[in-house]
Amino acid sequence: MRRLDMALGHGSKWHLLRYLGYHRDELNRQVERRTGARVLRWLDFPFEATRRLKDDEWKGLDFLPDELPAKSAWRDFWPQTGNVPNWDAVGQAQCGEQTEWLLVEAKAHVEEMHSECTAKKAGGLDRIRAAFGEAMREYGSQVPVDNWLRPYYQHCNRLAVLYFLVKQCVPARLVFIYFLGDDVPRKTCPSEEDAWDDVLGPMREHIGLTGQSELESRVHTVFLPVCP
Repeated sequence: MRRLDMALGHGSKWHLLRYLGYHRDELNRQVERRTGARVLRWLDFPFEATRRLKDDEWKGLDFLPDELPAKSAWRDFWPQTGNVPNWDAVGQAQCGEQTEWLLVEAKAHVEEMHSECTAKKAGGLDRIRAAFGEAMREYGSQVPVDNWLRPYYQHCNRLAVLYFLVKQCVPARLVFIYFLGDDVPRKTCPSEEDAWDDVLGPMREHIGLTGQSELESRVHTVFLPVCP
């Protein structure tokens, strides 16, 4: 879900904005149930005058305060050219005595799961591979780095961002939202959690996640019906 223009009535962007605008209490309940943290707030999206809808997404770590060392360290960890990771929503939650960032990626159909890294050597590919290598060791993944470059690159670069933030002592959690029962034309839209699990299981196996690492305890899956 990368484009800011949205289809009327379907698609992950449409449904996430519905929940943020019309069903925020239910969204918070589901996120809290999966994370064990109490949602404090969701950040407003940035404005962008050059876009037709005049809105933008949060990119990279732009949501962090400028004074945090992680903000400058990020520029060394990840290429700043091309399409840096964008977030479908960014929020904050209370976990014990700690305030943590919630970074959200949403999907409405299976085809959205597939992506590959198109960076060239001159455009930061080596830096991406190095970042993935670091993150994979922390996640306990023992597959080749190329498995993170395709066909689940978008999912993997989100995992790399989480690794970086935790390494920089910035508490954060990843929340992957999968919508149930959408009707995107000519796309595979699961209506049951099991159907999504049939897709997510092979993905986790391909990228070498076992669910055993401490870092994975900060990765959460939330299933939201488009209409309960």
